[in-house]
Amino acid sequence: MKKCIFAVDDEENIRELYGVALNSAGFDCRCFVDGDSLFAALETKKPALIILDIMLDGYDGYTILQKLKESPATRNIPVIMVSAKGEELSKVKGLDMGADDYIAKPFGVLELIARINANLRRTDDRTALAYSDISIDENKHTVTVANETLTLTLKEYELLKLLVTNAPNIVSRDIIINTVWGEDYFGETRTLDIHIASVRKAISDSKAAINTVRGVGYFLK
Repeated sequence: MKKCIFAVDDEENIRELYGVALNSAGFDCRCFVDGDSLFAALETKKPALIILDIMLDGYDGYTILQKLKESPATRNIPVIMVSAKGEELSKVKGLDMGADDYIAKPFGVLELIARINANLRRTDDRTALAYSDISIDENKHTVTVANETLTLTLKEYELLKLLVTNAPNIVSRDIIINTVWGEDYFGETRTLDIHIASVRKAISDSKAAINTVRGVGYFLK
């Protein structure tokens, strides 16, 4: 069964983007122009995740988020907040109010799908991640391949976890760098290539392998 995603945005072109991108990615996407239409839909359908723009006519995103988190029926639905790029205070406020993630406009489709999949996987299983014969225990901070425990550096662990979380979907180079090294990282992009090579070697006994989409990113398959 397709997982249902609700998306709230008062810009028609953004709603169209959500619809095309998410439906193409295998989700059932339903878009709403404001908070009233969202809450009306929530009375009959509980989505797997909500994408919520901050700047809206009527109720703004913060007000909607507060109502979602106050209700026992909706408080556990993961919410990704969306706002204009560079609005650091918006990001902090949304996360402090209980949002699960934040994405800045303009965003790429690959980044959007990666963020959605990452949040859905965290919701499905907050302690253990797995793909093929690769298993990651976030509580113990361990990785096993074919039941053999690996020894990884912290960056290698975070890199592999990101790929497993999104597998078999592509994770872009920018998302990997921002997630593993941080948005303020200005070092050589060659660093990522070196770490990818190290992780490839570490999981060489796995049935899964890291695949490269040149100029785009990586995925496990």
